[in-house]
Amino acid sequence: MNLEQIKQSFAKQRIEKVKLGGFDIDCVLRGKYISLDKFFSAAESGFGFCDVIFGWDSSDALYDNVTLTGWHTGYPDALARIDLSTFCVLPWEPRTACFLVDFFRKDGSPLPVSPRQALRSVAEAAVRKGYRAKASIEYEYFFFCEDPLSARQKHFRDMTPLSPGMFGYSFLRASAHSELAHSILDTASAMGIELESFHTETGPGVYETAIRYDDVLGAGDKAAMFKTLVKIVARKNGLLATFMAKWNANLPGCSGHIHQSLSDRSGKKNLFYNPKSDSHISELMRRYMAGQLALMRDFTVMFCPTVNSYKRTVPGTWAPTNVTWGVDNRTTALRAISAGAKSTRVEHRLPGADANPYLSLAASLASGLYGIENSLELPAPTGNAYESQAPALPRSLEESTEVFRSSKTARQIFGDEFVDHYSATRDWETRQFRRSITDWELERYFEII
Repeated sequence: MNLEQIKQSFAKQRIEKVKLGGFDIDCVLRGKYISLDKFFSAAESGFGFCDVIFGWDSSDALYDNVTLTGWHTGYPDALARIDLSTFCVLPWEPRTACFLVDFFRKDGSPLPVSPRQALRSVAEAAVRKGYRAKASIEYEYFFFCEDPLSARQKHFRDMTPLSPGMFGYSFLRASAHSELAHSILDTASAMGIELESFHTETGPGVYETAIRYDDVLGAGDKAAMFKTLVKIVARKNGLLATFMAKWNANLPGCSGHIHQSLSDRSGKKNLFYNPKSDSHISELMRRYMAGQLALMRDFTVMFCPTVNSYKRTVPGTWAPTNVTWGVDNRTTALRAISAGAKSTRVEHRLPGADANPYLSLAASLASGLYGIENSLELPAPTGNAYESQAPALPRSLEESTEVFRSSKTARQIFGDEFVDHYSATRDWETRQFRRSITDWELERYFEII
């Protein structure tokens, strides 16, 4: 839609307010309301948005180790431009329009530390090579009969789940909580986010949702907005939702698997499908997966961005632990899915639900393109990956950050400024954890040692 069409739509839907937002490094949606007059002015020339959103963490604590912004720069405004193609009307806020923004330097060049800009850059590189990247993300997440205050008062212990016990694919549980289910399904639909499936997973109060595929940037937008809308719908239903990778040591973690393929420029021909090859997987798809394997350790921190992420990637938990692939194999990091001319694809199983979808999609696509460019050969598939001797993935945020920082390929693809900034934010995250005293330490050492 162009601006004139937006004006007509506003009049038809009697829009009175506009809400703008952009996603930070941790995929927290930062935004504000603006007036209609301000919107129409900003839609043409952009507007100022304080760059502190790239200078603080998910708890609004200021980084002390980044150069992009800080007290030394005075936390100035970045240039924000409204992406008119992201227009939707917020279902929970009548007569309120919503748009996503992109961030730029004051000279008009893209701000390289912006996650959406990082994905856009890789997507444009794919187009220049003659490919149209398509992707979708599926999420697992838990609901609790809590609110932010009660969860903190309980110190996030002994919280009441939406439903007890382990009951995956439960027709009963989903129907018993049908108001919540339909609220999520209808809200997503109203925001232009088509959901292909929605069901309970194995665990108390846990659900899994698969978002319909889209061009890769649209897939990032829909995934990021979906996480936000689930949290909002949960609160409006008296619940609290979490996308933590692993909130309980005795339960499965929450994944954010990426399904992806490459099409020709028209978007009509799936280039990953070859009916004459083994498993109907094309040579292009094999090289794509070979690149993903080659750079999986380098990019692990973009798939697993928190200290908690690495509690999920342990043997026997449906999450990968090493650099492996297999055909329809859910123990491997890459699962090749042979599903005919339309749906043959690769599922990247390393990302958790806590990953920033813009960054996990960017890393996944960039590594696949790297394999094609360098004609990499795919090794033999793996059986039970938990018994494989394949290279292990980094086991901690500290390790994966250092691997990423030292990667020449990461710097070639994403640039020094992004690599240095993102690495610094992950260093900060590790340092905050090191300062904390966990319940495990108190229970283990307080009396005995």
